[in-house]
This record gives sequence, structure tokens and C-alpha cells, in this order.
Amino acid sequence: MDKIGFDDFLKVDVRVGRVVRAEAFPEARNPAIKMWVDFGDEIGERKTSAQVTVHYTPEMLIGRQVMAVVNFPPRQIGKFMSEVLVLGFPDAEGAIVLAAPDQDVPSGGRLH
Repeated sequence: MDKIGFDDFLKVDVRVGRVVRAEAFPEARNPAIKMWVDFGDEIGERKTSAQVTVHYTPEMLIGRQVMAVVNFPPRQIGKFMSEVLVLGFPDAEGAIVLAAPDQDVPSGGRLH
């Protein structure tokens, strides 16, 4: 793995947001969920899709805090424009478990 400098790390803007809307994404190549995430006043609401259907349903995601990279360029996923990259880790079988703070924090907070 390549080493990076601290300045490289600072270029990745990881923020916490709260899922305000979620729905199935049946048009996706792999099972996925569309999410609308509120990152607070500075960034606002952004949308994304994530292949997290093994551990989550759309209903389970509403109100949940998630972490996401907010400074990637938007990416077209089928007919859906993904504006942020929600972060997660694979479980023992490779299914994604979302990354989130272990306590409630204000939306828009930046990872340090």
C-alpha cells in the first residue's frame, strides 16, 4: 500500500449526515438502496446509492447517521446521479456494514 502525507488525507472530505429518505433501487446492476442524506446547512442534502441490502432495508436507514466522502465528483449510476460516497466495511462474508459515529453528532461534522 502506498504511503500518503497528512496533506493528502486532508483532501478527502469525510462528513457525517443523517439519512432523510431511502428507497429500493431495482434498476441497479447489483441490489442497492438510494439514499438522500442531510449534511447540515453548509453542504445540504445529497443523494447516493449503496449496495447495503444484506444488512439494511430502506426503512431501517431513515434517521440513521452515516459517514460519506462529500468532495468526489458526482457519478452516474444508471439513471441516478450519486453525489457522495457513503462509507462502510465488509463483514466476514463481504456484505457492507455502514460506517457511522458511535454517538449522535451534529450533521455536517468533518472527520478528524
